[in-house]
Amino acid sequence: MKKTIRIATRKSPLAMWQAEFVKTELMRTHKDLEVILLPMLTKGDKILDVPLAKIGGKGLFTKELEERMLAGEADIAVHSMKDVPMKLPNGFALGAILERHSPSDAFVSNNFTCFESLPQGSVLGTSSLRRKAQLMAKRPDLIVKDLRGNVGTRLAKLDAGEYDAIILATSGLQRLGLDERIRHEIDIDICLPAVTQGTLGIEYFSDDKNTLEIIKELNHPESEIRTKTERAMNNHLEGGCQVPIGAFAEIINNKQIKLMGLVAELDGSIVLTSQSTGLIDFPEELGIKVAQDLLAQGASKILDKVYNSNPR
Repeated sequence: MKKTIRIATRKSPLAMWQAEFVKTELMRTHKDLEVILLPMLTKGDKILDVPLAKIGGKGLFTKELEERMLAGEADIAVHSMKDVPMKLPNGFALGAILERHSPSDAFVSNNFTCFESLPQGSVLGTSSLRRKAQLMAKRPDLIVKDLRGNVGTRLAKLDAGEYDAIILATSGLQRLGLDERIRHEIDIDICLPAVTQGTLGIEYFSDDKNTLEIIKELNHPESEIRTKTERAMNNHLEGGCQVPIGAFAEIINNKQIKLMGLVAELDGSIVLTSQSTGLIDFPEELGIKVAQDLLAQGASKILDKVYNSNPR
């Protein structure tokens, strides 16, 4: 009997690309598998005139997919890992972390070649508090305005002249075949990526061993270790998805992990950074170590201020 896997996914072009990508990979590794996509609009997709932090953060993008799974309509959900809350609801688990694509942020502009070349007073668009904080720390002369909507909507607003430049995830543009819109990949020394940016994950029911057997073949061990490291740091900071926290883990010589972490004031007036190296077998411990250093520097005061203005 042919096995069927049903994937819950958002309807946005990028989410559909991600689900189609996972579908192709599953069918490549399991020749007798039927994969069905179940697209839907989430609240986060519908409310586009309010910053995400004001309406519940990026968990809005995952909750309704989980509800569809609970209703028995879907077996798995495909997520951009940076949208996945640090704690999953009871009964859910991550069954596979796919190989990470580019984690960087992309500078997109029709008139300027890079972030540094923006004239004083330029209008920069981003939906991310993390990007806003770091870029304002480097360029407090810029006017940073909120930017919501899917990738196509954001590019259209740029093309309409509402912004001089916008910042998007490099991986999202590349997945949609929009590489030519990337004028410059911003160096991580200027803007540390979001936790797990560029990484896809597959969520399933933790007691569904048959589904796990199918999806675990897509797991990429190195990306899984990097994901665990960055998420452990974020979790210890009690950071949500929509907060001014950055992280980047990389594996060195197949034996060690190097982690860079950051917490910043929303206006960029204070930027706390930390980095450390640990053994590859203990990713969570390294994440916690870097988080503890950031907390010792005063990160909790910054994050409390963010949460007071954008309640979780």
